[in-house]
Amino acid sequence: MKHLNQLRLLKKHSSERRLAAEEWKKPWQTLIATALSARTKDSTTISIANDLFKKYSTIEKLSKAKINDIEKIIRKINYYRTKSRNIINCAKILLKEYKGKVPLDFNELVKLPGVGRKTANVFLSEMGDDAIGIDTHIAYVSQKLKWTKSSKPEIIEQDLKKLFPKEHWSSLNPIVVKFGQTYTNRKKKDEILEKIKNIQ
Repeated sequence: MKHLNQLRLLKKHSSERRLAAEEWKKPWQTLIATALSARTKDSTTISIANDLFKKYSTIEKLSKAKINDIEKIIRKINYYRTKSRNIINCAKILLKEYKGKVPLDFNELVKLPGVGRKTANVFLSEMGDDAIGIDTHIAYVSQKLKWTKSSKPEIIEQDLKKLFPKEHWSSLNPIVVKFGQTYTNRKKKDEILEKIKNIQ
């Protein structure tokens, strides 16, 4: 299948790098780091999330944190004031409603403060679920490779789910994001995507 070959080539053209949602020990850390990464570089997010989790090693500690203390730690993250409120409130709700465990259900996840569709899907895919998180990288590549005609995340998600077998859903976001982060030069990225688009 052409699109599976294209996905393999995207992976081949990418450098191995850690993404913000990857390699955390606890699910709540994965969720918080993923939420923090919105509109912020993954390398910045990982470094700051490490500092955050060093100080607040449990979800209980995070739920009792003072907003000023969180703001100081995550100041280099975009929208840090809003995100500081969200992660404290998210921790409180997880403790109160879910006994400190992160729900593995999309509809429950998007009820949490600071957790939108993309964050929920990226989190679920990290937890081994079949989900596709749509961000700017995957939207751009999907349009360039004619996987979708839409620019709306929900429609792109549905188009990709129709195009790719379920077992590939959770790998789509990390492969495409790593490709996007490897080629920050738009011209170079487009040249490679043009070659990938034309393979059979």
